[in-house]
Amino acid sequence: MKSVKEFKAYRTEMNDKILNSGFSDFKKFFALDNKAYYPGALDGKTKELMGLVASMVLRCNDCILYHIDRSIEEGASRQELNESFNIALIVGGSIVIPHLRFAMEKVDEIMGEDNDKK
Repeated sequence: MKSVKEFKAYRTEMNDKILNSGFSDFKKFFALDNKAYYPGALDGKTKELMGLVASMVLRCNDCILYHIDRSIEEGASRQELNESFNIALIVGGSIVIPHLRFAMEKVDEIMGEDNDKK
């Protein structure tokens, strides 16, 4: 499995490639996706946690990692993440368990990285 650092570098590299491909519809979709997480009636942290739950139910590990990282950047605590994971588990059922394992591993990795920076 990729480390969080490797994932971020790969994501940045490939997003740049996609957005600079000259195909304008990619930019439109990325802009729409980005705007959905701006604070509005719901704050950014809440929206990221919602994205995390949806990603877990849809079983997309790249998406799970992205939303864990963004949720933590927006100030989510381990308890808020755990409660979000639980909602995903209840909604998605046992098929979510492998993704819950992945999520727990990545939270430990990110929270560890954050602690190293302090």
